[in-house]
Amino acid sequence: MISNQILQTTIDGLKTITRIELSVMDAEGKVLAATEEDKMDEYNFAVPDFVNSQAESQLVQGYQFFKVFDDNTVEYVISARGEAEDVYKIGKIASFQIQNLLVAYKERFDKDNFVKNLLLDNLLLVDIYNRSKKLHIDTDVKRVAFIIETKMEKDNNALEVVRNIFPSKTKEFITAVDEKNIILVKELKEGDGQEEIDRIAKMILDTLNAEAMSSVFIAIGTAVRDIKDVSRSYKEAKMALEVGKIFYTETHIMAYSRLGIGRLIYQLPIPLCKMFISEIFQDKSPDDFDEETLSTINKFFENSLNVSETSRQLYIHRNTLVYRLDKLQKNTGLDLRVFEDAITFKIALMVVKYMKYMVESDY
Repeated sequence: MISNQILQTTIDGLKTITRIELSVMDAEGKVLAATEEDKMDEYNFAVPDFVNSQAESQLVQGYQFFKVFDDNTVEYVISARGEAEDVYKIGKIASFQIQNLLVAYKERFDKDNFVKNLLLDNLLLVDIYNRSKKLHIDTDVKRVAFIIETKMEKDNNALEVVRNIFPSKTKEFITAVDEKNIILVKELKEGDGQEEIDRIAKMILDTLNAEAMSSVFIAIGTAVRDIKDVSRSYKEAKMALEVGKIFYTETHIMAYSRLGIGRLIYQLPIPLCKMFISEIFQDKSPDDFDEETLSTINKFFENSLNVSETSRQLYIHRNTLVYRLDKLQKNTGLDLRVFEDAITFKIALMVVKYMKYMVESDY
């Protein structure tokens, strides 16, 4: 469970301090880490017999052996070279250190698995509460799920940066359920609202852009109180990520609570979308409009259907804008200066975007 590199670093550090040669072996005598590689095969033959014995420590051919347990099963055997009392103490310290590492790594592994299964709805309700109690995880705390999508797959650098931002292993859960997405389940204070959640997202975005040199998108679910609802917040964040890619491509932080009508369109079946577009545009499509027309339409919507402000921002005469709107009305039967027609046209543009996205992603 503990990587060999961590084991090696640990005993190298202990040797630097104590000048005692140490090694770590598995229960069969295979060397996992050692400070004296050329001596390793001389005594590991005795490890299986030592593991099967009742003794917790043993002296064999000038080496002192110590057991490290995982739930009453010997996981590692530590050896220290020398027969002196001081060597025995150093060996006990080394085994104690490895034992603590094993407990810490196992707890982290168990929590990571628990959170993954919680997010993916792989746990029964009773198991959620039982395992939360066993892992010392509060069940009645305000939390929110973030999805941090990186452009590169297996971006371990970004994952480490996020873990460094939130070093507390008890209140935040940081994991990954696929190749590109980092999942953060953040505990919130009682008074924290959407403003604080947005601040956290902005901090993560800025830090990753600066330290990991990684362009990311962050999606946010809604805050939940009960631990069983964390999966709902995660699913909301997933939808926010997808809807943001379709309708809000310029935004790097997207919250489920701000998806608006895009959330409704995202849940429409494609045949219904095709029928709607056909009814609105007959044999035409917004894709057939030239760039100038689309730019005019978007700017008109941005300025809340204000003709004067739109013409000013487009650097065109008011009459030119009116001419373009009249031409659009002639082609589509929709007058964007009328609110009902404008909202119909806006929804139609969003539906077309959604259809194109679904076609490109093969549904």
